[in-house]
Amino acid sequence: MSEQGKTFPEFYITSPQPCPYLPGRLERKLFTHLTRDKSPGLIDNLLKGGFRRSQNIAYMPYCDGCNACVSVRVLVDEFAQGRSMRRIVDRNRDLASRCVAPVSTSEQYRLFRQYIDTRHGDGGMADMTVLDYAMMVEDSVVDTFCTEYRLKPEDPLSSTQVSDWPLMAMALCDRLSDGISMVYSYFDPDAQSRSLGSYMILDHIDRARRLGLPYLYLGYWIAGSRKMSYKMRFQPQEHLTPQGWLPLSPRR
Repeated sequence: MSEQGKTFPEFYITSPQPCPYLPGRLERKLFTHLTRDKSPGLIDNLLKGGFRRSQNIAYMPYCDGCNACVSVRVLVDEFAQGRSMRRIVDRNRDLASRCVAPVSTSEQYRLFRQYIDTRHGDGGMADMTVLDYAMMVEDSVVDTFCTEYRLKPEDPLSSTQVSDWPLMAMALCDRLSDGISMVYSYFDPDAQSRSLGSYMILDHIDRARRLGLPYLYLGYWIAGSRKMSYKMRFQPQEHLTPQGWLPLSPRR
């Protein structure tokens, strides 16, 4: 095989499967394997250009007669928190966030299982074992990091080790050349009033701003899917179209 053949990605298409977001439709995916012999710039461009990463596979929808899945990214420098988002931040001031290496732990997996069993028991991740979880977190050829959110103790002298504080949420993210891509996140399902999913997005918008990165990538948004509707709350944003990334005007 030529050197170009080793580094240029080979693409494959999955067989049709029931769409998990739009009832009555079928989905297919275009995917390629991410390996260390591939150019970092090529992989970065794939992930900035509409592909999502799952372990060392980059994929995007490739559905017959359907283009409902739209890649979304938030314009970090133009984003401003509204009143409801400031309330979410205030509700979570007792949490400490810290970036850690992408290494799975039993504590993470327990919280992940609690989240999946409570909120997505019939989804594609319902059967994930502890080994599957470890692969999701650790199997990456890109600059991947985890952000853990832990509950601060009421008595600050009771425990000085942050790692001993209760884990409330976790986000798995990739750092790209122009932004942060949120790969997957989960949280304590019993803490619904905290709006931890939105809080993690707000925290990573702020993190991207501090790093001087212009975008936060939120994956796909699907019109008509309640599961995806929350992404529209983070404005202004751009959507990936056949003409490239274009701004979306906020809904009035």
